[in-house]
Amino acid sequence: MIETLRSWLTSIVVVTLLLSVARTLAPEGSLRQIASFLGGLILLAALLGPVLTVDLAGWDMSFSAWHEAVEARQEELQENQESQLAAIIGAETEAYISDKAVELGVSVTARVETRTGEDGVPVPWSAVLTGQRSAELETCLAEDLGIPAERQVWHERIAEN
Repeated sequence: MIETLRSWLTSIVVVTLLLSVARTLAPEGSLRQIASFLGGLILLAALLGPVLTVDLAGWDMSFSAWHEAVEARQEELQENQESQLAAIIGAETEAYISDKAVELGVSVTARVETRTGEDGVPVPWSAVLTGQRSAELETCLAEDLGIPAERQVWHERIAEN
């Protein structure tokens, strides 16, 4: 890269020096004006040389490749958003279950699994509960959260006095 830049700058300096000499040697009048004009064109060609020699055939300028890359990235972001939303809903549901258990006078810890509902939003699907089993809490989970008794797994532990 640096060698290419050095070569380009050298060619510009050489062309500029040659054009200065040619303009100086050209006689006064229209011949000097023509030499100046042609010299300007040659200098412009030297300045744009790297741009004119770029091989555009090697570049993939197809819109479909860019479109596919954008769609893949959007899908990745959508999945990431859905997993984060599911984690938040799971954590909030676990906190709700813990608060409800305290209201009912039982000590329970909960782990909630979510699944994507029909509308695309994660909903509580099942719960693993550790603590003293409570029929009232079980009913609450079914009615308030839509987690029926079949998807509630209880790991009872004996209350310590």
